[in-house]
Amino acid sequence: MTEHHHHHDHSGPIAIGANAARVVVGLLTVIGAVVLLGAVLLWPSNQHIDIPLPMQNAGGGAVQTEAGTVVMQDVGPCGSASNGKVFVEKPDVPRNSPYTCQRSLVDIESGPHKGNKTLFELPPGPGQPDLHAGDKIRVVRQADPSGTPMYSFEDYSRGMPLLLIVAVFVVVVVVVARWRGLRALIGLIFAFAVLVMFLLPALLDGKPAIPVALVAGALILYAVLYLAHGVNLRTSSALLGTLTSMLVAAGLSWVAIKMTHLTGLSEEQNTNVATYIEHVSITGLLLAGFIIGSLGVLNDVTITQASAAFELAAIDESATRREVFTAAMRVGRDHIASTVYTLVLAYAGGALPLLMLFSVAGRSIRDVLTGDAVAIEIARSSVGGIALALSVPLTTAIAVVLAKPFGRRDHTDPPRRPRHARN
Repeated sequence: MTEHHHHHDHSGPIAIGANAARVVVGLLTVIGAVVLLGAVLLWPSNQHIDIPLPMQNAGGGAVQTEAGTVVMQDVGPCGSASNGKVFVEKPDVPRNSPYTCQRSLVDIESGPHKGNKTLFELPPGPGQPDLHAGDKIRVVRQADPSGTPMYSFEDYSRGMPLLLIVAVFVVVVVVVARWRGLRALIGLIFAFAVLVMFLLPALLDGKPAIPVALVAGALILYAVLYLAHGVNLRTSSALLGTLTSMLVAAGLSWVAIKMTHLTGLSEEQNTNVATYIEHVSITGLLLAGFIIGSLGVLNDVTITQASAAFELAAIDESATRREVFTAAMRVGRDHIASTVYTLVLAYAGGALPLLMLFSVAGRSIRDVLTGDAVAIEIARSSVGGIALALSVPLTTAIAVVLAKPFGRRDHTDPPRRPRHARN
């Protein structure tokens, strides 16, 4: 007499029905083709856009910056004729002046005046930089109406510190997550390239914001998910759930902005865009920001739900689809709770300076919360939270169907009592 022995390997994604696989692969292939077609149709033209006035130099061109180092710093009378000008050794002695300034002697370390010096006289006050000898800075190079080269303080030089921080980030991610971490970083670079090369130029070109944001978001999701998590049905279920949730977020964003009449003009950057790049819709920028901003948190939740559903189905192949869905949803509810906190607190953290200004303005809490600036953050958090909550059951259902497709019986194992084969 012999007994039937069953061995299951759960080291990778479990096998699923061929029909379910074909449906998912077919859907994602069709969506991918539509996304690529949309990218072709919405690809920005090469039209020239004038540099906005605040960003021009005296000649109407782009502002040029050079590297510099503060070699001396003191406080003394203002009014030196060398202020902002190029000289070789020492600045001119200032005239007798009742006003005092912070005076910074700066070595110019790049550009046509490399090796020379300039002087900055900065009156004390809020918003003025507090320079010290040894500070690495960026200086603006331009010319006055007579053609004399002039320099002014632009910002601190942060290239090397930022490079070190990014290098540590890359090393830690690769050491801990290894090849998957490296692939995730490659996906991050791709996402940045999509934003810089497609999304922003297309919006500048006057293309409709929602289709542009959806195409850009889909391109990012295809690359990031498959690079970081591999090409398999577990990742495909998360991708399908994320794409669907992104559509939901786009619709909710449009409704929220229309209902609340958000303008975005409470933010200085948006006002500058509206003033100097008139053909760009501020509402469109808000919409695109809502949609792209929701991708990160949606991706996090959907990949977790897909993994949970596949692992639960693999651990107990005798479990029904309802049991797997219910168990995965318990994980999802905990994830929703923690991620909603993350979402709201992240937006609140970014709005802290604004909230502080309102807190000392003596305005009522109702006026503060319904003002354009704070209302944008509330609407963005709410849209992200709704899309996040809906993505959990949606992705879980897709993953359960893939892990235990309808073409297969819920109980794949034979009856638990061993059946003896006839001799």
